[in-house]
Amino acid sequence: MASNTYCKGTEQKLRDHISVIYGEELIDDCMDRVKYLINRYGLTPAEKISFHDVWTHEDHILITYGDMIQPQIGEAVSKLRKQHEFLKKTLKDHISTIHILPFFPSSSDDGFSVVDYRRVDVRLGGWDDILEMSKDFRLMGDLVMNHISRHSDWFKRYLNKEEPYTDFFIEVDPEADLSAVTRPRSTPLLTPVHTKKGEKFVWSTFSDDQIDVNFANPDVLFEYLDIFFFYLSKGLSVVRLDAVAFIWKEPGTNCIHLKQTHEIVKMMRTLADCFAPEATIITETNVPHKENISYFGDGDETHMVYQFSLPPLILHAILTESAKYLTEWVQSLKPLPDNCTYFNFTSSHDGIGVRPLEGLVPEEEFMGLVENIKKKGGFVSEKKNPDGSLSPYELNITYFDAFSGINGSQSLQERRYICSQIISLSLKGVPGIYFHNFTATRNNMQGVSITGRYRTINRKKWFYDELAEELSDPDTSTYRIFNKMKQIISARKKHPAFHPFGKQIAIDAGDDLFCIIRTDPAETERILAVANVTDYEKSLDLKSLDIPINKNGVYSDIISGKITVTNGVAELKPFQVIWIKI
Repeated sequence: MASNTYCKGTEQKLRDHISVIYGEELIDDCMDRVKYLINRYGLTPAEKISFHDVWTHEDHILITYGDMIQPQIGEAVSKLRKQHEFLKKTLKDHISTIHILPFFPSSSDDGFSVVDYRRVDVRLGGWDDILEMSKDFRLMGDLVMNHISRHSDWFKRYLNKEEPYTDFFIEVDPEADLSAVTRPRSTPLLTPVHTKKGEKFVWSTFSDDQIDVNFANPDVLFEYLDIFFFYLSKGLSVVRLDAVAFIWKEPGTNCIHLKQTHEIVKMMRTLADCFAPEATIITETNVPHKENISYFGDGDETHMVYQFSLPPLILHAILTESAKYLTEWVQSLKPLPDNCTYFNFTSSHDGIGVRPLEGLVPEEEFMGLVENIKKKGGFVSEKKNPDGSLSPYELNITYFDAFSGINGSQSLQERRYICSQIISLSLKGVPGIYFHNFTATRNNMQGVSITGRYRTINRKKWFYDELAEELSDPDTSTYRIFNKMKQIISARKKHPAFHPFGKQIAIDAGDDLFCIIRTDPAETERILAVANVTDYEKSLDLKSLDIPINKNGVYSDIISGKITVTNGVAELKPFQVIWIKI
């Protein structure tokens, strides 16, 4: 193999990764398998680029399912094609990237129990639909690494004890002490299955239909590296590593965030940096903040992490009308490694994870938030603790309905909700916006009654004509929120101060106000973003905050048009957010 097979330093990095994962004795064998991948996908070393150019303030990511938009009955068009049609027509100038949640054949969990990683679910469309969409949008896809469907070819061959699949899954003695294992679910950790060699118990972190794969077997790692490059070859330039924190198991440990797990992500990053430098790796680790940001490594691991503490903190701030804990958290954020940033979101296809609130709000306020969601028709999913007890893991409700008021005021709900979205768009990172956040979707109770799964509450499927009708009626929340979101995004795109690699300073302006200053990387623009998180008019005393702005005058608010400062004080309406250049 020619010496220019790798970028400078890449070969040694790969050898170091393999040594940590599998030990010295397997380095040469694994390096031969890396070369096989390089040849298979025609990979060549690429020129190094700055991630500051790959992602800018103009980028906004839409999170959606491949069938979120349903064609009308009898319409001869695929669901992926129909959604592409809708997004191209309505959001092409606002959304740069689309995260299509798992669009592969799947047996459960709305796509996350993958049967075949290399095929598109025929009920959604085909790879040609993905290719067409990639012409208009950057695409993000899921690499579901921790587990695969029990209905997959891999698992069927394991049951028949066919090579090389006999060691693709993790067999465990049911009497083994696994009490230290971190559990994200309350279901049994081990699933009994009948194989050609008798009954075996296999590891299944999430459900008995999602069987964990065995990364201690190099065959498994290289299957997933192959799939990773296959996705890049199919136009998916952003890859989300689903549930990656759990992929390496060692009984006797908590089996989460183990060193081999981090090293596997680093290995993927090393390969991407050399052969696909415009590709982005995002880790999905729904855990407390300190654990979450460990996936940045020293700037040599993931490019982005989901900002999991953000959704519940913003929700808590607005429902309690106190920004105290949100401000303290943002102030506590440490500088990130170069070429790393946050993936900011307030809602996703899952519920609102509450483990990331641990240590950020008092226990009584945490439980108050949980009870508040129950009163609004939401559900609470639980996890099993090492002592066998259960505790809240996730709040299941649409983010829009999470802001509903006891008196049912639509105006109050919309003002609270828009406040939450603008706060998220103000923060350092790349914004990810779930489809239902654009459409102000209500709780899908009918869907929950059909599936029996709490998460269905936030996974409504729109018929194209149904959504078009809502979006044409100014009297609907869907119309108002959709157009307001577009207006805010259009304004945000014009200001480099919101660059995801820019600076962010949080200022304590009192519990009623959330206040930050954003600056672009070149320090050519600074924007003061202030949110009134209460249902009362509040005064912003700019003098006491030592912000360089004149005592009197009318200033341009990027969002509303203008705001008046008198004697150094600006008045903010209930739940108003302002963006002012300073």
